[in-house]
Amino acid sequence: MRSGRPFHRDSLTAFALLVPVVVYLAAFIGFPFVMSFIYSISNATIGDPHFSITGLNNFREMFHDAAFRTSLANTFIFTFVSIALVIVLAHILAELLIRDFPGKWIARFLLMLPWTTPIALGTIGFLWFMDSVYSPFDWLLRKLGLLGSPGDLFGPMSNLYWLARPGLAMASVILVHVWRLLPLATVILIAGLNAIPREIVEAAQIDGAGYFRRLFHITLPLLFPVIGVTVLFSVFFTFTDMTVVWILTRGGPPPHATQVLASLAFLKSIQGGDLAQGAAISLFFFPVLAGIAAIVLRLVKKAVVV
Repeated sequence: MRSGRPFHRDSLTAFALLVPVVVYLAAFIGFPFVMSFIYSISNATIGDPHFSITGLNNFREMFHDAAFRTSLANTFIFTFVSIALVIVLAHILAELLIRDFPGKWIARFLLMLPWTTPIALGTIGFLWFMDSVYSPFDWLLRKLGLLGSPGDLFGPMSNLYWLARPGLAMASVILVHVWRLLPLATVILIAGLNAIPREIVEAAQIDGAGYFRRLFHITLPLLFPVIGVTVLFSVFFTFTDMTVVWILTRGGPPPHATQVLASLAFLKSIQGGDLAQGAAISLFFFPVLAGIAAIVLRLVKKAVVV
């Protein structure tokens, strides 16, 4: 009996520690997920008390909606271009920040500021930077002789109108999102680079391996699991993000030039009042993200085993 008491106490402690986690997951993830599923197979709308199950009608209408198809394409462009830029830039910054130089810790502190800044506040700042009339970016380009005169690199117009032209609007959204995710990715890659044994790198240097040979034959293969985790986090953050798009462009310029699935779901359900359509679009995230997570984790597992 005595030998079982410590085990019994440990079990009770483990159960007590797990209960808040289970309650949190059930209340803030499980319940909304179940309600989204119920709404997606119904005719639920804001302000209409009538409620009935309609089956898969919302999903059929969703796939026939041109706005959904455009938003889906924009979401993949937004996600994969952002992640590619984040991974490349984060690796460059990580390589620089693991070296010793004066002011290294100040540089690391400044790097983390975009991640600690509330995303809505930071995006509002960029909204001013990309203003159609008073943009500091346009002022700088004019001062450098790149904008405002015939023959200039960016054209003869006095302003670029960042958020009013489809291509520039998407580029602006990607730029702000990269600014937001870059600190997190850099910190993760710094940890990965510091975990690589220095003996391997020094042995390669002694053997005469140059930087790019060490990069592709030593650093990137050893860093691949860390890169995989970074990609996974970045996909989740980017694919489900609507803050940057909504504050900068509201999904415009028309028709839906920068609309992504998250902002379209908000537009349909909250602003349009069609809870059923919004829930159907939201549920589309689940199989897509689950598939991407399975692929990335499988690749990471293979890399670790090898």
